[in-house]
Amino acid sequence: MAKDKAIFTCSECGGTSPRWLGKCPACGAWNTLVESVIEGGSGGASKNRMSASNYSGLAQAQAVTPLAAIEAQDVARTPSGIEELDRVLGGGVVEGGVVLIGGDPGIGKSTLLLQAMDALQRVGLPTLYVTGEESGAQVALRSRRLGLDHSQVNVLAEIQLEKILATVEATQPAVAVIDSIQTVYSDQLTSAPGSVAQVRECAAHLTRMAKATGIAVILVGHVTKEGALAGPRVLEHMVDTVLYFEGDTHSSFRLVRAIKNRFGAVNEIGVFAMTERGLKGVTNPSAIFLSQHSEPVPGSCVLVTLEGTRPMLVEIQALVDSAGPAPRRLSVGLDRDRLAMLLAVLHRHAGVACADQDVFVNAVGGVRISEPAADLAVMLSITSSLRGKALPKGFIAFGEVGLAGEVRPAPRGQERLKEAAKLGFTVAVVPKANAPKKPIEGLVIHAVERVDEAMNIVRGLD
Repeated sequence: MAKDKAIFTCSECGGTSPRWLGKCPACGAWNTLVESVIEGGSGGASKNRMSASNYSGLAQAQAVTPLAAIEAQDVARTPSGIEELDRVLGGGVVEGGVVLIGGDPGIGKSTLLLQAMDALQRVGLPTLYVTGEESGAQVALRSRRLGLDHSQVNVLAEIQLEKILATVEATQPAVAVIDSIQTVYSDQLTSAPGSVAQVRECAAHLTRMAKATGIAVILVGHVTKEGALAGPRVLEHMVDTVLYFEGDTHSSFRLVRAIKNRFGAVNEIGVFAMTERGLKGVTNPSAIFLSQHSEPVPGSCVLVTLEGTRPMLVEIQALVDSAGPAPRRLSVGLDRDRLAMLLAVLHRHAGVACADQDVFVNAVGGVRISEPAADLAVMLSITSSLRGKALPKGFIAFGEVGLAGEVRPAPRGQERLKEAAKLGFTVAVVPKANAPKKPIEGLVIHAVERVDEAMNIVRGLD
């Protein structure tokens, strides 16, 4: 059989070229030719020209099964030994599953995976750690720092895909880590490691290997300056689970968030603290995101947010100050465009004007909040800062605010309120639809339908 050949295809018009060109010869677009592999063999060109009606002569039709006749089974999971990581994965590592984890350099991806591999190895699962960015001695040095002196995790320092696949076939690990996918290259392609074609082709081979053998594969991915995973977007579509490592490298706390998970809930998060012995799970993450004030301060409101299946309390801080000719609106951890919308609603429907004020909003602890249920807490913190009066001690709020000034319910409001009561909060302003039918012990609940009602209730609590 002839050797596989490389061909360059235009991403704009689909035209092909036997070699790379800066300009597509068909449509004239620049920098659109992407390398791919075509299988060699005689008659390959004629096969590409065959119509759809001729494919029946190349392969036999396969049997199909009605969906109702297929027996659905729960996916078996193996706990990784790290509770917070298992929470994000949906319960543990899945046989044949492919996980892609990305994050900023130095945030702790390799540290977390090395700890997880050691924990899996200690319960009897064979593991393989493939490092393409470090030598085996560097990985061993990290393991000593983490207190894993007698770890039996197998380490392979290699970046050639064919050698990695041969080693996996020979050792048959239950879990394999590829650190990182951007360093791996295949001899079948002429482009450099990290290029779009190499990342896509190597990830596809590793994914097929995982599905065929039942080996769980964890790919480490680089991120761009904007924080997105580097390489082709198809990389995230290939894998079963996509995790993002978040957090400030100057802070000791890290968040692992599930963006995609075929075997569990998305937007689930795991909270870790970086210590001298590696990453440790945080069992009560609400304590991280709440500032410790001896007395209530203006501009602070506690929000009960929902991250996956976990309700968490996060402090929202606002600072409203007199501005120059061009007032600024800045938010950290919250959507800036939504902040501008909330300020307009606050002015129109509650009579609170901030047009001539600088407005700064921050979610404490570096957490990112994307759900609209944070709207009411943001508006109350802004009003508190503008008035210079603190909200009552033990006060929490949540609820989505519409452009008409209505306060809409948040999902799973009962769980949010119970979590707040468990942590000692005593006063809550929530949407009327989230008001519980039975009172919650120790928690006074004010149910509102509109923004102005919430503002009046807060003024009455002064």
